[in-house]
Amino acid sequence: MNLALFDLDNTLLSCDSDFEWAQFLIDKGVLDAGTYAAKNEYFFAQYRAGTLDIGEFLDFQLQPLARHPRARLDAWHREFMAARILPAIGGKARALVRRHLNDGDLCALVTATNSFVTGPICLEFGLAHLVATIPAQENGQFTGQARGQPSFREGKIARVEAWLESMGFWWSSFERTWFYSDSHNDLPLLSSVSDPVAVDPDETLLAHAQNAGWAVLKLHG
Repeated sequence: MNLALFDLDNTLLSCDSDFEWAQFLIDKGVLDAGTYAAKNEYFFAQYRAGTLDIGEFLDFQLQPLARHPRARLDAWHREFMAARILPAIGGKARALVRRHLNDGDLCALVTATNSFVTGPICLEFGLAHLVATIPAQENGQFTGQARGQPSFREGKIARVEAWLESMGFWWSSFERTWFYSDSHNDLPLLSSVSDPVAVDPDETLLAHAQNAGWAVLKLHG
């Protein structure tokens, strides 16, 4: 059996779901544009530069979830999926996931974006397993905090390994292991698999992939 792991933002999607979720809430008037729009751009620029403070970002991203009942958040998310996410899913991305599923590979979406935002997207791709940053809940209400280690940079390795262990697997359980990502932030996990694939990569990842002889794949544009 083989293992196939997929990053989400700007990999399977042609957009960043974290960024788009905040923008969606700003456009709806849920979040104040004057305060949140600049911060959203600020954190997005940090991510691209590889300088993101994940704790500071999660405070920004998860606190709004704690201010609203789950039913309202779920309704907004359905709108978000239709308006922002479905148009960002291309045929090549769907075909890539479908190929691995049809080959009988164990597949998972592995993303730093929180599981509230990404859970329905994972299901849209037909994936049964999600490794994501977990927003803590108490009695079904989000607390505004993350639970456990964020699924970011080296944290992705730790979270993937915990997921594999929970099913009785380890890296050596698989003949081949793939990870598909666009971002240099994912170099730790990309370096942990047998078949790293740079998908529409940023400049830093592209240079690394070319030097290392990794596959480069274009799914968007």
